[in-house]
This record gives sequence, C-alpha cells and structure tokens, in this order.
Amino acid sequence: MGKKLASKVLLIGWDAADWKVINPLMDAGEMPALESIVNNGVMGNLATLEPPFSPMLWSSIATGKRPDKHGILGFTEPDPSGGGVRPVSGTSRKVKAIWNVLTQKGYKTNVVGWWPSHPAEPINGVCVSNFYQRANKGIEKGWKMLPGTVHPQKYAETLADLRVHPDELTEAHILPFIPKAAQVDQDQDKRIGMISKIIADAASIQSAATWTMENTEWDFMAVYFDAIDHFGHGFMKFHPPQLPGLPDDLFDKYKDVIVGGYKYHDMMLERLLKMAGEDTTVILISDHGFHSDHLRPLSLPKEPAAPALEHRHYGIFAMKGPHVRKDERIYGATLLDITPTLLTMFGLPYGEDMDGKPLIQAFDKEVEVSRIPSWEKVEGNAGTHPKGIKEDPYAAKAAMDQLIELGYIEDPGENVQKAVDKTIQESQYNLARVYIGSNRYEEAIPILEKLIEKEPEEIRFLQRLAVCFQNTSKIEKCKQLLVGIRDILDKNYEERKQKALEELEKNKDLKKEEKEKIRTDINSRVKKQYPNLFLMEGSILLSENKPKDALELFKKAEEASPALPNLYLQIGRCYLQTKKFVDAERAFKKTLSLDGDSAHAHHGLAVAYLRQKRYEESIDSALTAIGLIYHFPFAHYHLGEALVAIGEYKSAAEAFEVCLTMAPNISKARNWLIKIYEEHLGASDKAKEVANRPIAVKKEEELETQGDEEVELSERASEHREKLQEKSQGEIIIVSGLPRSGTSMMMQMLDKGGVAIFTDKVREADDSNPKGYYEHEAVKKLVRDKKWLKDANGKAVKVIAQLLMQLPPRFNYKIIFMERDINEVIISQQKMLEREGKAKSKDYPIGLEMAFNNTLDKVKIWINRNYNAEILYVPYASVIANPKAEISNINKFLGAQLDEQKMLDAVDTKLYRNKLRKA
Repeated sequence: MGKKLASKVLLIGWDAADWKVINPLMDAGEMPALESIVNNGVMGNLATLEPPFSPMLWSSIATGKRPDKHGILGFTEPDPSGGGVRPVSGTSRKVKAIWNVLTQKGYKTNVVGWWPSHPAEPINGVCVSNFYQRANKGIEKGWKMLPGTVHPQKYAETLADLRVHPDELTEAHILPFIPKAAQVDQDQDKRIGMISKIIADAASIQSAATWTMENTEWDFMAVYFDAIDHFGHGFMKFHPPQLPGLPDDLFDKYKDVIVGGYKYHDMMLERLLKMAGEDTTVILISDHGFHSDHLRPLSLPKEPAAPALEHRHYGIFAMKGPHVRKDERIYGATLLDITPTLLTMFGLPYGEDMDGKPLIQAFDKEVEVSRIPSWEKVEGNAGTHPKGIKEDPYAAKAAMDQLIELGYIEDPGENVQKAVDKTIQESQYNLARVYIGSNRYEEAIPILEKLIEKEPEEIRFLQRLAVCFQNTSKIEKCKQLLVGIRDILDKNYEERKQKALEELEKNKDLKKEEKEKIRTDINSRVKKQYPNLFLMEGSILLSENKPKDALELFKKAEEASPALPNLYLQIGRCYLQTKKFVDAERAFKKTLSLDGDSAHAHHGLAVAYLRQKRYEESIDSALTAIGLIYHFPFAHYHLGEALVAIGEYKSAAEAFEVCLTMAPNISKARNWLIKIYEEHLGASDKAKEVANRPIAVKKEEELETQGDEEVELSERASEHREKLQEKSQGEIIIVSGLPRSGTSMMMQMLDKGGVAIFTDKVREADDSNPKGYYEHEAVKKLVRDKKWLKDANGKAVKVIAQLLMQLPPRFNYKIIFMERDINEVIISQQKMLEREGKAKSKDYPIGLEMAFNNTLDKVKIWINRNYNAEILYVPYASVIANPKAEISNINKFLGAQLDEQKMLDAVDTKLYRNKLRKA
C-alpha cells in the first residue's frame, strides 16, 4: 500500500450541476458553501462520456470503467423474471464499485442514493438505495419503504421515518423557488407538484446522509442528489434569458426555479461540510452539465432519452481537504478519474483495467501511484450481492413511473414483448455509442448494422453508422449510406406534405378560396434542407482533401441552420487545409462564440495561430483545449510544435511524450523528440554511443562520466528511433525532384539496374520523354489517398518534390533527389508545355524560380524532421558528365545490389537538351 492522502473522504454527487450557472451565483455570494470548497481547494471541468445518460455515467464514476465494462447500458433492462422491463438495477453492474473495493480492504463505507444502487449492497457500512426517497402515491395511502432499500436492515425503520413526502411541504418550502406560486392554476398547471416532488426527494436524501454521518463510523461516504437534473429538465427553459416563443406569464412565474434549486443544494452542502469536519477530504462532482444559455434546445426529437440532448459535455469537479492544493484550477479531468483518484487517496492501487487515472495534479505533495491488473481478481468479501438476488416488482414499477414522467423512456404499455425488444434495442444502441465515444468505431459497426437490419429507416442508427464508416476510411460505404438517408428524409417530407393536404381537404370550415391558398402554399414549399446531412457530406469531402467542395456544402448548412453545432468548426478546418489561416482563425472564433467550451475549436485556433507564427497565442489555445479534454493527442502534439518554435525544448518534449502515450502511431512526434533530445537538450556523441549499446555492456564508469540526465536523453532518442523502426510498414525508394529535373531518367536507370518499379504506364512516352515517364496515377492523389503506398513497398516510385511532404511516417524512405539548375528546369518545363500546345514560345513564367526555391527549402526542412527518411542528392549534370561515379554512389546508398553497367546504359546524354551555356 502507498501513503494515504486522506483519512476520510466525502464524495457528493449533484447530477447535471454546471459551472455556467454556479459561477454567477458564487460571484454574487449566493453559494457560500461551494465557494468555500473552491477557495480552499481545487476546481475544474469534469468531462462526461458518450452517451450522457445518468445511470451509465454514475456507474462509470463509481467504477472507473466505461459502460461496456461495467454493464449498465441505459435506464431500463429486461426483467429476468420475464415480467417485461424494469429500471436498471445495481445487480446488473458487472464489476466492483469503489465501496466494494474499500469494503474488501476493511474500510467503513456509507453510500446514499447512488444511481443505480437498488437493492442495497451488503457493504461494510450503510447502503441506502436509489429507491429510498421515491413517493409515487399520496401520503394518505401510506408510504412503506420497499424491501431491499436499506442495508443493514436494522436501520431501515429509522431511515424510513426520516423521509420527506411531497405532501408534507408547505408554501414556505415552495415560495423560494416560485415566488408567484399563488398565481398558478394548479388544476391546469402541474408544475408545482413536480417541484414539490423534487424538493422532497432531495430532502430525503439529505436526511439519510446526515443521520448516517452522525450515527455511524465511516471512512468513505458517497451521497447522490438527482434534483438539479430534474429541475433542469422541468424548468431550464424558463431560466433567464427568456427563450424566443416562451409566453411571458410562464417565464415570469418559473424564472427563479433553477437559481432556487442551486441555492437549496448549497444550503444542504453547508450542513454536510460542517458534519464532515476539516479533516475530511470533500469531493463535489456532477456527471454532466446542463445547457443554460443560447445552446438550450428549443424542441426535442421524438426518440428515446431525448431529454439528454439538454445535457452539456462538462460537469463540475471541486475538492478540498488535507494535501489538496488551494484556490487552483485543474484541467483534463474526466469522470473516469474519480475512482482511481479515490483509491490513490486511500493508498491503494488502481486497476490497470480501469479507464481513468488518478488526478495527482490536485495535490500539494508528491503522490505515490501504484497499479494492479484488476480488483476483480482480488478475492475476499467485497460487500457485493450474491448471485441470483431478485428485485421487488413493485419497487421496479414505482421507479419506472418516474422515468416515464421525466421523459427518459416511453410508457411500455401493455405489449410486454415489444417493451423488452425496445429495451434491448436501446441498450445495444447505447453500447454502440459507448464504442463511438471512445473511438472504437470498428466495434460499433456490427452492432449498428444489426440494429439497422430490424429498423432500416431509423435515421439515428444510420447517421451513427455513417460516422463509423467515415472514421474507419470506409468512404464509399459512408457515401452510399448518406444517399439512403437523404432518400428517407425526402420520403418522410413528402409523407408529411401529403398528410397536410389530406387534413386540409377534411376541413369543412374553410372557404374554397382559403383552401386553395393554403393548398398552393403547401405545394410550393421548397423541400426542407438537411443541414446535418450537408455537414456530414462536407466532412467526407474534407477527409478526401477537397476543401473547396466541402466549403460549398458547409455554406448550404449555414443557410439552413446558422447555429448548427460544429458547423464553423468544419469551416475552420476547410480553411486550414487551404492554408487560409486568418479565415480559419475567424471560423474557430465563431465556433467559440457559440460554444466557448469546444475543445476542438480551441485546438483548431491553436493550429491557425501556429501557422501564422503567433506561438504564444497558439500555446494558450492548445492548453485550453487540453484543459477541456486531456486525452487529445493532437492538441498535445501542436502544443509541442509551438513550444519548439519559442525554444522551450524541455516542455515541448513533455508535450510530445504525452502525445505518444495517447497515440503511439503519431510518428512525427517521435521525429520531433529525436531532434530535441539529440540537437537541443545537449546529448553528446559519447552519451549517444552509451545509450545505443545494450544495457548489459554499458560500463558503470561511462554512465558516471556522461551524467545520468545526458545518457537518459540519448536513451530516449534511441528508444524513439527503435519505435519508428518497429512501426515501419516497409521501405520505399523515392525518386524525386522538381518536374523536368531528370527523375524519369533516374527511374529508367533503377529499372535497368534491377529495382522493381511502381508504375502503371498510363502516361505513355512522347517527344518530351521518349523513353517513358515511369509514373503512377495514384501518386497524384497522395494528398488525400495514401493507401496505395503499401503496394509500392520494396519498389521505386516517382514523387515530385512538391508532394514529398505528404509522405506518411509509417514507411521508411530512401530518397534519390535529382538536382538541376532551376533555370534549366523552367526552360525544360516551358518547352514541354509548348510541345503540348499549352504555352506560347515567347512566354516565360516569371516568379517560378522563387516558388521552386521555396519548395526545395521545404524539402530540406522536412528531411531534417523525419528520421524515417534518408536522402541522396544527385546532380543531373553530374549524371550526364560523370555517370559511373554517380551510379556508384546510388548503388551504395541502396545497398550495393544493383547492376551498375546496365544503369550506365540507361544514361542518354542526348536528352540533355536544355543545358544553359555559361558565358
């Protein structure tokens, strides 16, 4: 066991709590309890998971694992007894939660209200399930607590008496939330009843938590409140500023509910903090946020769990206690990090099968972090349920009713089998979304394809399958799918239009001329535009390196829906591809004006600044992106590039190393690290020699004389060289140079010398190249299509200098680069264009010399940065004047396996037709 960072920990969950609402309230002094945590500890965003469904997320928080591992895949599940469907149960969780691990290690642990936690688990402490507070009948009908709600049973009666029923509330409880409650017609408007239920549920959880804290010994306590989420779904639409189309009277009555809800939670928090004491580490979190501004959806689609579209990607994280930093912000936290952090605080290892990491940046001392393969393999009593435990069907029915009321699920009705099938379908769809959210697109594809077999016109299934195809380079399949989606949308539009016409004909109250006017209006409507489809079609074109075509589609999407999420993000990427970096900057800033927490927009802005050589601004934007989403390898990569540019080599190396821990295949990061370690951080030649030896033969005195840090840097460089070789998919010989610099002749020489040539012979010999071009059409598409390179493995291929920088780092390259006087190159190109009738004999392309020199400079920079590429510069004039010497050099460069005499026979001095005469 490592050193403990905390003797007691209180973990509080506020479902859907959001800094966007909290910060103004703290600034106004209206949430003093939470402000005391922030001022005396750390705060930050907590990134959520996909899909943002609460029972899945809170199970991930409690286990440190994604839903595909812990097994909770939605709000409901088939009832094992064959009785249809039931709310998701704690018995369906397949792995240990934090309280099970702590029970196993002898810690006293209390859990109150966690979702899902029914039936209560037999942990070493008190467990109060998420059915504890539910009241679905009037108090006059009795309110028995359901079996299995409390463990141990001896506390059940006491805790049952502490619950608060909605019917027990008075106007004094309601007025802080609805000051004008007296104006509400409760026969027509049931919202006061909804608020009463939310307030009472939270009060019940608070009662159970405070009693348990006061009357039991505990080392760890977890308390979960769902009230803020319920306030949000019911009343966020009334939160200022007033949404368009919202009636003034409703806004006036309910505009204070959200603020009231947060202040209510702060009051409860104050009591919890006082009872916990100063020696307790307190962590306050939410599983996701809740849109409270212009991003609030004005309407929700008719699909399961649609209310989750109101959720924001970032929840809250705040922590204070012994050894916690004070008044600081931490970045990059995700809800998967909570359990690894808790285990580390108790001096315990976290599982290698967990998907999160300890938040060691939150502490003011060095943290000892250890790992074990999995806590699932550790035997002993963990306070888990025995297999085969059954859930009370009446409890399940009560919880189902609330989920239906909140809009998370549809009423299953009388058709039991249909409800079961629907539940299985949704859980599989959620699993596919889990895979998509963790970039495991290949695993999502078969699940979505199976769902589409049963529901071939379900747009949400089709759209996510298209995303998977796009991200796995199955572009043609993606395009076909989008055509199908468009057809379905068109058909649905026509059906709605026909239905409108039929309804019109049935209307007997309208006069003939009124009907005719409406009919004309219906028939003249332009087919609805599909902005999301334009966005996806444009993103495919972007991936094919067709930014101009993509931009046209993005502009169409903008016309149809200017506030479409990610629209300006894609427009910015178009401008990056076309090197219009100022326009890209403008587009990314537009994205951030709509959603300031878009990590991808901050990253795009970092790249736009980087390319404009505004390095400090690039660093700031990259750090902001990383703060929002820590697991963002390219943000770390571009941060590294910007740090190199300002000479911060050590920090740059750290950024590139982090990038590679997340994405080991980003070979250009390895190239940068080799350069940094060998050229900028002072590794001497002797240190490099020591680093490259097998460890067994490194002499102790050499290590001492070189200095540990210097040898370590060299070892790191060596390690990255080895990784580049390990990941290399082969070696390709590249013949390059400016067009008309002798590349075709060099290809002929290699062909004669015994090198396999990658050519399709589509371009035939002509007067400009009477012995052939030795080209391949695929090379022209190198910018957007690199798949063909595997077919060139072990062969020689001609690639013009302007395309060299597009070669991916997954191959090793031996580059023979033809050098020729630039004026000769320009004249030769001009003569060739004249022969083809594409230029006049008196034309001379002014400005080409500068452009060509720039290209040659870029090639040298690229070669210097790519340690998977070796280059041999071959002067064209020398090949003509002294072919034997140049051929010998070429043969040595390529491994001395070529037939030099046959190569010599391929040199034709008569083709040196545009030689400049020296004065």
